[in-house]
Amino acid sequence: MRKTIFITGATDGIGLLTAQKLIAGGHQVLLHGRHPDKLNRISASLDGAPTYCADLSVIDEVTSLSSAILAEYQQLDVLINNAGVLKTADTKTKTGRDVRFEVNTLSPYILTQKLLNIIPKSGRIINLSSAAQAPVDIEAMMEYKVMDDMAAYAQSKLAMTIWSAQLAATMPNGPICVSVNPGSLLASKMVKEGFGIEGKDLNIGADILVKAALSADFSKASGMHFDNDRGEFAAPHQAANDGQHVEAVMATISDITQKFINE
Repeated sequence: MRKTIFITGATDGIGLLTAQKLIAGGHQVLLHGRHPDKLNRISASLDGAPTYCADLSVIDEVTSLSSAILAEYQQLDVLINNAGVLKTADTKTKTGRDVRFEVNTLSPYILTQKLLNIIPKSGRIINLSSAAQAPVDIEAMMEYKVMDDMAAYAQSKLAMTIWSAQLAATMPNGPICVSVNPGSLLASKMVKEGFGIEGKDLNIGADILVKAALSADFSKASGMHFDNDRGEFAAPHQAANDGQHVEAVMATISDITQKFINE
């Protein structure tokens, strides 16, 4: 069955390769990126796939992005929150938060909440987690503080993994919401810039995202975490099972995002 699938960060790396595979499989894929010229070039190479331009470090653009999709589509079968950032020259956003929390945690949460009404019970929300996960510095998520790039990234990814499981718990009848570590040190732009290495075959990551989006293997996996380094569903960082930590993370995410979700 042909599905409508929205992928953030779809102009390079795992996102682009996943889009190419899904389109080749006959699905309608909506492409997101933050550079219009690049988006247009990618779209032209993919039979004119619909494009949506937004900078996920700017929450106002996230709300505009969701409004644009809601205006054009009545159903979105799969949302893949793939866009992420590890290293960048300016790590402080206009809202006074770390760009890693803004792009990797908060913006996908807002986008997901805004689009939930058009994701059917049979739909899926796939959140890109990471092998890099660390307990969240709540104060750093609320207000910018100077942090090591990897520390900020790992915390933002655990926060996303936590909200994935917590959102799933509120939707026992669907849609499915899972977090996925697509594989460590894959040959993405992020890995090349962050670690100075070429990385492993991107197909490792793209193939598991296609599987998460479509396969029956994920049909009863809501709230779970898939670790593609191990090739199986596995527990995330132990802090994701610390009730007090989870409560603090979710309360902070809610405090920051609620006004945007309700707009």
